[in-house]
Amino acid sequence: MKTVHGSCHCGAIRYEADIDLAAGTIKCNCSICTKMRFWAVQVPSSAFRLLEGREALSEYRFHSKRDGHYFCRHCGINVFSTGRSPRLGDFHAVTVASLDDVPVEELIAAQVRYFDGRNDEWEIPPAETRHL
Repeated sequence: MKTVHGSCHCGAIRYEADIDLAAGTIKCNCSICTKMRFWAVQVPSSAFRLLEGREALSEYRFHSKRDGHYFCRHCGINVFSTGRSPRLGDFHAVTVASLDDVPVEELIAAQVRYFDGRNDEWEIPPAETRHL
């Protein structure tokens, strides 16, 4: 577990989170995650701290309105999503692309767990993942 930092492209939003990349990352095949090429690290919400930019955040919810997807309203970058799962309780899913101080070697070594969000199957990976 280590504290990492992240931000949007323009720097209006800054955060830190306590993550363990060795525990893995996630990708989902639901419609929004597929279009965003969403790749994230899930952490309990207590391990996430927004440092700057609350006023720059825009939230998007769709379908069941269960999960929130947060973007910088200035540069459009998705920095994190929020939700609740049986495994983690309240969580933040920090986008790997928004991490500022994680070496590429650590990202390459991180395992990826796939979710079949398109079919609301959160414990079973989809049959095809190459496009994610």
